[in-house]
Amino acid sequence: MTVKGWHAKLALDYAREGTRTVARFEHDGPLRILQSLYPEGEAVCHNVLVHPPSGLVGGDVLDITVTLAPESHGLITTPGATRFYRSEQGLATQKVHATLGEHTRLEWLPLETIAYNGCHGLNHAVFDLAPTAELMAWDITALGLPNANLPFEKGQLQQHLEIAGVWLERGLIDAQDERLLNGPLGLAGARCLATLVFACGTDLSRERRDLALALAREFTEHAPAGLHAGVTAPHPRVIVLRTLSPLVEPAQTLLRSVWAAWRKGLWTMNDQPPRIWAM
Repeated sequence: MTVKGWHAKLALDYAREGTRTVARFEHDGPLRILQSLYPEGEAVCHNVLVHPPSGLVGGDVLDITVTLAPESHGLITTPGATRFYRSEQGLATQKVHATLGEHTRLEWLPLETIAYNGCHGLNHAVFDLAPTAELMAWDITALGLPNANLPFEKGQLQQHLEIAGVWLERGLIDAQDERLLNGPLGLAGARCLATLVFACGTDLSRERRDLALALAREFTEHAPAGLHAGVTAPHPRVIVLRTLSPLVEPAQTLLRSVWAAWRKGLWTMNDQPPRIWAM
């Protein structure tokens, strides 16, 4: 039986025109960006990615492509969580493929993904970097809604996070996998897992790598009770911060703090959160 769902596509292209990064997009279905914003000057274009239905069920597909032309800098976030709802049958899929040209920067900073009880979802993201491109990206995943007494007791969420040709992290979170969800070598009872990545198209210098690690450790070493975090350099081009938390908010606060510190330390840029985060 073929499961029919709602398919939506978005192609978002950034280009440098004089001193300004300009965003243009084409969409098919309920997926688009809001007005481009420039809260920190013309060089960095902030965009909010909107999916009006607000969630995915079996058969739904969100297909997002992002392209950055040379010298452009884009920051992308969302107004709310991405929700994988209960699916009686069929896979719900969000695919992101970003291509970063020479001397570009991309900040991929969506709010959390929520795996509802009974969902069957795939969250798939690939970032392809030119040699002089740089990326900051995160993924924040919440399993169920513990505060609403809606635990994640059945269903699956597949995850795929990749820096093309360099680093790949894949996982299958099955609600029936007791060892994974609650074992000491798994999630240890945490219901939010989050990853923040800083990646370059060529190997980081030792000085920048050590700086990125040191800046992150200033926050991970003083994490609040119940939040576990660590930062590593699994590849000469990649720094990865991982966290486990009972709830979204502590993990999100930590990732935002490290993102801001990396922005200042690695890019010599001010901490300029997207305006929608304050709403």
